Amino acid sequence: MNWPKLSLTEIFLMQLALWMVVWLSSDYLGTLLGLSLGAILTAVLLIAWIAELIEPSRVPRRYFSIMLVSIAALTVASLVYLFLFQGQLEFLKQ
Repeated sequence: MNWPKLSLTEIFLMQLALWMVVWLSSDYLGTLLGLSLGAILTAVLLIAWIAELIEPSRVPRRYFSIMLVSIAALTVASLVYLFLFQGQLEFLKQ
């Protein structure tokens, strides 16, 4: 199957929309997934960068760019949600 090559901006906007849907459907799920996947993405990116410095591989630079865009989209969606709702998370009120 031939997938269209998306620009980093398109990838960012799609992920941002997806994360906003998650946050708006359930702030608990958004927090849980955001913290978990954010930590995993950051750790994988840092390990990959360190491995790339030690021994260069044939991993395309686009991989690193997409990982950074994924972390940025997650962070921006979280901050937008917190800004829109003045930092009030519904699951913390119960």
